[in-house]
Amino acid sequence: MASAILKRSAMKSMMGSFRIATSRSFASVSVGTDLISAAPDVSLQKARTWDEGVSSKFSTTPLKDIFKDKKVVIFGLPGAFTGVCSAQHVPSYKNNIDKFKSKGVDSVVCVSVNDPYTMNGWGNNLQAKDAIEFYGDFDGSFHKSLELDKDLSAALLGHRSQRWSAYVVNGKVKVLNVEEVPSDFKVSGGEVILDQI
Repeated sequence: MASAILKRSAMKSMMGSFRIATSRSFASVSVGTDLISAAPDVSLQKARTWDEGVSSKFSTTPLKDIFKDKKVVIFGLPGAFTGVCSAQHVPSYKNNIDKFKSKGVDSVVCVSVNDPYTMNGWGNNLQAKDAIEFYGDFDGSFHKSLELDKDLSAALLGHRSQRWSAYVVNGKVKVLNVEEVPSDFKVSGGEVILDQI
């Protein structure tokens, strides 16, 4: 009995810590922000196999190559192969890809604080790489520069991304949705942003 109460108390304490660690809900990036200017020295890493990484000399993709002169829907999430990310977030974009294209969106991009090899395996696992471009933010610099980073150490994830989505035209944010906590899936899904374009 005492053991069960102690376990319950420890669990409540751990969850309280998790809530504290995830208390910041909104980023400094906002509608009107130019992502290319806001993160001028940041590059992302396109999802690929290890051999493709070696043959490309571990090249990265500057933000201007992703956003300049394009209409892009981008969404960020806490991590590859995690619950809400795999079961809801990515499928909400994959299943609506034709609707995004019909609205003139050039590309749908998924980014997470993971290496590009994990993102490649995950994209293949979800059978989503034909619809969505997957990028790794291996050191979190993209999310940190936009203040979309989140310390999820309480969930054994370390420093990661908030759950968010944006519609970006020629580098400028036209729509931005950030969940209050990374486990939520209320405002950052594909269906929501489709109605905002």
